[in-house]
Order: sequence, then structure tokens, then C-alpha cells
Amino acid sequence: MEYVILNNGVKIPKLGFGVYQISKEECERCVMDAIKVGYRHIDTAQSYFNEEEVGNAIVNCGVAREELFITTKIWISNYGYEKAKESVLKSLKKLKLDYIDLVLLHQPFGDYYGAYHALEELYEEGKIRAIGVSNFSPDRLADIAAFNKIVPQINQIEVNPFNQQEIAHENMLKRNIQIEAWAPFGEGKNNMFSNSILMEIGKKYNKSVAQIILRWLMQRNVVALAKSTHIERMKENFEIFDFNLSKEDMEKISKLDSGKSLFFNHQTPETVDMMVKFMINREGKI
Repeated sequence: MEYVILNNGVKIPKLGFGVYQISKEECERCVMDAIKVGYRHIDTAQSYFNEEEVGNAIVNCGVAREELFITTKIWISNYGYEKAKESVLKSLKKLKLDYIDLVLLHQPFGDYYGAYHALEELYEEGKIRAIGVSNFSPDRLADIAAFNKIVPQINQIEVNPFNQQEIAHENMLKRNIQIEAWAPFGEGKNNMFSNSILMEIGKKYNKSVAQIILRWLMQRNVVALAKSTHIERMKENFEIFDFNLSKEDMEKISKLDSGKSLFFNHQTPETVDMMVKFMINREGKI
């Protein structure tokens, strides 16, 4: 495993296992399998509705708590100081933990300032080892870093070969905030797994396209979250620490960048409308 050191001195594994869209029925087994394979960094969220199952796996996996790095995220409906603080304490209970390694604000909408103040307080109380945000554009990240007591340790955003986030990455480097990738495979959109350049590079190293993408992220010093419900695929995604891509191959991948999201742009009013609709449909309220 490779690691990075966050701006507060906390060490985080560069490769993590994400549980987005893994059902409650499968989640405990998947996390147990991932830990068995060697993953020590597990990423969940309040909005994934599987924190309890992740907690069950943590309790039953047989690995010492201090060897694991656990992340969760506060959902928009829990923003605001009081609600955010209460929601993190609930997440602690669901995860069956005394502390959480990293807590992020999931989206840059609503009263995220109040929620961030709650994270700062919980951080100072020792309930959280690191705090950060997710899906924050460069301007919003600069804002929250400049006008709060604690600079975020991480910003988790979409990063993959077709949306490489160079401007966002440069902004984070400037502010000593670690970049973390969700959807490193873009959920296979734009035929990513059959892309001729990625397949050609994979053949050169006798590696899969997924392994090439994860290795590319590791060499860019991007923390990445890989997800699968199949243990053989988990093993494959984990086997990326025995080779390095050449400078030429890194440059070939850099040319795949479209500069556009494969999902949605968090800076548009349409995305705000989508989030509001999503919250009303799922929770009956904003």
C-alpha cells in the first residue's frame, strides 16, 4: 500500500474501497471481503444508507481498529451546525466507532458553513481525525479554506481519465488540500474499459484497464476509491503496487482529458435543482 500525509499529519491509504450503491444486504460481506483482500481504507456516507453494515464489518473483520481508515460524509439534509453535529454522532453509533478517521461534507449546497463548524468542533474534541469536503469547486474550496479555523484536509471529487480535474488539483496543491477521486472508472461511461489507448497501455504491462487507471491516479498522488461487489475484482483493483507507468504512458493518458464531468457539473443551477428534487423524492423534504 502507498500512503499520503494530510495537512494535519494524519496518514491515509491512497487506495480505498467505496461502498456507494452497494445494498444493505451485500455491504457487510463486501467490506469484509475488501478487508480480507488488503484494503484498510473504507469510504461510506450517510446518504448510502449502509453505515451500519460497514460498522458490522469493522467489528467482525478481525483487523485492529487503528489499522483501518474509515470515512463517512454528511448529507445536505443534515447541514447546519446542530443537525450536522447530531448526525455525526449518529454515524459514530451506526459505524460502532469511538472516532471516525475522516468526515466530509458531501455536497457544496445548503448551510455547509454551519455543518463545517460542527466538523471543526468534533475534530477538536477528538471524535474525528480529519475533516474535509466533497464536490467543492475551486472557488468554493478556496472560500471555505480561507474563512474557517481549520483548512479542509481533503476534497473528494470526480477524477478519471476523461475528467482529470487539473485546475481543481492545482488549486488543492496550492492550499495543501489532498485530492481524492470518486468514480475513478467513470462507471464505465464513454466506453472507458474498451478505450484503445488504455487497453494498449494495459497490454504493455499485462494489466487491466482498471489497474492502469488506478496506477495512473496513484502516480498523480490522487487518493482513489475503487468499488466492486466481487472479491476477484477487488483483488485485481488492489494489485497495482507492483509496477509503475512510464512518463510516456502517463502523457498518453493525460491526452484523454475532456475537461468535462461524466455525470453532472456541480457549478450549474440545474445541479442544485436536481439535488433539491432528489431530496424531496427521497426524504419528502429539503
